Amino acid sequence: MPPANRTRSRTYEPVRVRKALTAQVEALAAAAHALTGAQRALPSGLPGWDVHHLLVHIARQIDAVPLLLAMPEPDATAPSVDLSAWVRSTADWAAVLDEDTRADAVEATDAAARIDAAVEQLEPVLEAAVRPDLLLPHRFGAMRALDFTVTRLVELVVHTDDLSRAVDTPVTLDRQALAATVRVLADALAAKAPGHTVEVRVPPFAVTQCVDGPRHTRGTPPHVVETDPLTWLRLATGRTAWEAALADGSVSAGGTRADLGPYLPVLG
Repeated sequence: MPPANRTRSRTYEPVRVRKALTAQVEALAAAAHALTGAQRALPSGLPGWDVHHLLVHIARQIDAVPLLLAMPEPDATAPSVDLSAWVRSTADWAAVLDEDTRADAVEATDAAARIDAAVEQLEPVLEAAVRPDLLLPHRFGAMRALDFTVTRLVELVVHTDDLSRAVDTPVTLDRQALAATVRVLADALAAKAPGHTVEVRVPPFAVTQCVDGPRHTRGTPPHVVETDPLTWLRLATGRTAWEAALADGSVSAGGTRADLGPYLPVLG
């Protein structure tokens, strides 16, 4: 039997999420302080942003946790959003996030200090940030604090990879943070293209099934996509094109229906 599609049932352990968030934030803060002025002026790989803009945006992602925790908790009957819905809704706010980051980057002349200030605000609220019973008033709808903090792992892991490639210097990716990000993005793909025709494998962190069509029930699935965590991260966020990944061998796709190109990226 193939592994079950866990899109609806996956859970995240609060203690692991808190530790992963702390580790990834610390790695980014250390990397920001190590950059030279010339490196901060390099293109980030994101449209119109240099590395300074990227660092300010990272600080904003950290800031978001204490900011939302300080707001009144929404009513339990309010419309809610889960992790996969969050992933698929981010593109709707890309222009607003870009504008806000550009404005903040003008004021924040020292991006490393901006990250330090965000970390200082985060530390006292880490326990509340991973509560599964606490709702936060997210712009997409009410969201569990634990789920929202998982979204911060996704943002920070994606942008850690952006930073590493922009300055051509590896920045540490916490294993648990990377694992959570891979799983969130895999589940979002399964929600965007529901079905059981194609099995997507991202060892050692995730296996999911997607794409409508004949359901496989026994033996090796006839339509299989397999890749490594960083390639999946870049495919799912549009940093790498599906065709390019096939061409360079960083992703393997077997079977006539194993084409994820129409469903990527899942996070805008």
